[in-house]
Amino acid sequence: MSKLRIVFLGTPDIACSFLNRIAGSGHELVGVVSQPDRQAGRGLKLCCSPVSALAEKMCVSFFKPASRQELHSVIAGLKPDLCVVVAYGRLIPVETLALARLGFLNVHFSLLPKYRGAAPVQWALINREPVTGVTLFWLDKGMDTGPVFLRREVPVSDGDDAPALFARLSAAGEDLLAEGLAMIAVGTVAREPQAGEPSAAPKLTPELAWLDFSLPAAELLGKVRGLACGPRARFNLELPGRKITVQVPAAALPPATAGDNSAPGTILSIEAGGGFIVKCGVGELLVKDVKPEGKKKMPGADFLNGFRIKTGDRLF
Repeated sequence: MSKLRIVFLGTPDIACSFLNRIAGSGHELVGVVSQPDRQAGRGLKLCCSPVSALAEKMCVSFFKPASRQELHSVIAGLKPDLCVVVAYGRLIPVETLALARLGFLNVHFSLLPKYRGAAPVQWALINREPVTGVTLFWLDKGMDTGPVFLRREVPVSDGDDAPALFARLSAAGEDLLAEGLAMIAVGTVAREPQAGEPSAAPKLTPELAWLDFSLPAAELLGKVRGLACGPRARFNLELPGRKITVQVPAAALPPATAGDNSAPGTILSIEAGGGFIVKCGVGELLVKDVKPEGKKKMPGADFLNGFRIKTGDRLF
């Protein structure tokens, strides 16, 4: 078994557990690369990424290249056998990909070629996929188009929202990466072309978050679950003299009923568990929790009481 010189590239929280796994793998972690510090908070102070903060804590050399040229120089200087990428957030130029002896191995949270792009987990939930997974693949010049090394399926549970599914996919991805590193260390490397119909998982936009109650309830529930990490699903509430935006962090499908002839958006009932049921174009949606503009998250029933909304009123 050969000891690999590995450079890790990642930026957000979800990448940190992968960095920890590599650090404990027995291979040589020669450097960590993340995106530059960004302004955050009301004071717009510069904040380092979770990955760079972890690398500093681990006393591992870390870099925050601000340009393609700087990234190329960093990787060239580290002379890696292998680069591992998890949610780095930037496209890596072809000339930089050539600097690692074995290539750049990326952990992607879908079964490629499905859901290429920035938000594969969220779109799998929005589209109500019964199964998703993790793909370990080799980067090339395209967006998530490179050859596949390993894949692992992960079923989507009825109660999954984005944070829950991210957690399970991350755990599966860490195990898959460990398996891949062990295979590479003994000289076993696969590079299989992606097969199947590709689909896109573009960045999430605020416009996507609006709930249209004329649509089927199952479709709205997919949106609530998929956007639970943000931008949360939401609707507008018309009040005398003003309009407020109400986020929906959690919802469900209630047991099927005999049907109701009310218009979509009508509040049909207030549930004992703290939510309320809204009529949709097809079916009904149980709104469990809400977060009105400028207020904390609260049970749906408390929201109705606080804003003096009753059954028979409509949401838009």
